[in-house]
Amino acid sequence: MAQSLSGSVPALAGWSVEGSLPILAVVIAAGLGTTLLFAVSLAAYRRRRRAQYRLIALAVGALLARSVVGAGTVLGVVSMPVHHLVAHSLDFLIAALVLYAVYAHAPGAVGDDAASD
Repeated sequence: MAQSLSGSVPALAGWSVEGSLPILAVVIAAGLGTTLLFAVSLAAYRRRRRAQYRLIALAVGALLARSVVGAGTVLGVVSMPVHHLVAHSLDFLIAALVLYAVYAHAPGAVGDDAASD
């Protein structure tokens, strides 16, 4: 049976991320799709030149970075503990950027429901 990094707790037999071709294929497909989305978000920011578009482009860029970390994990370049730290930190950053873009750049004053209709 496979062992975890600590060597004392057994991992699920047959379940490994490192070197998995199916998982690598999924990560590469996600990375390609995210690269396309990132290019579109950069084009939108370049066209509009507004802060909320920049925030969205940064969020999609962080999503692309998350795919790079995932590929690095599958290829054995990024350890699983580092993967979790970086990926979940990027999750938080993505959510924070999107929520800030919505909150800070919404039409009307905060709490003014009539302005948002």
